[in-house]
Amino acid sequence: MDGRDTDDFGTAGTRENTVGEARDSRGLARFARPALIAGSVTAVVCVALLVIIFFLDSFNATVYSVGGKDVKDATDEARAIRDTYAAARVGGIIGLVLGAVAALAGGFVLYRERNASTRIDEDDDGQDWDYEDLAGE
Repeated sequence: MDGRDTDDFGTAGTRENTVGEARDSRGLARFARPALIAGSVTAVVCVALLVIIFFLDSFNATVYSVGGKDVKDATDEARAIRDTYAAARVGGIIGLVLGAVAALAGGFVLYRERNASTRIDEDDDGQDWDYEDLAGE
């Protein structure tokens, strides 16, 4: 090739504002929708995980207290019951925060870019077709 752009028919020339260029020029808006979706799903899953951990902690504390003991005691057994789901709880909170931040950032970028749409419709020739034109009336 001689460095010039050619179209599918071999004609040389410059292409202005093609779909690929418009897609590349959007910057962060390209990643906003996937970040919003992934962040939302992650946040919902982490909330469900934290709710399950809450119920399991409550169940363990109830079972432990049936024998007349208290889960808030300073004994090793009570401490072990309190710390059973500590890692999962911390992981769930970190995942919830990261998911919420990703969803908020994606939503903010989509909101900011809502009017700066660079989508190109190759079939649009500028005519406005209404029902009568399409129906042949």
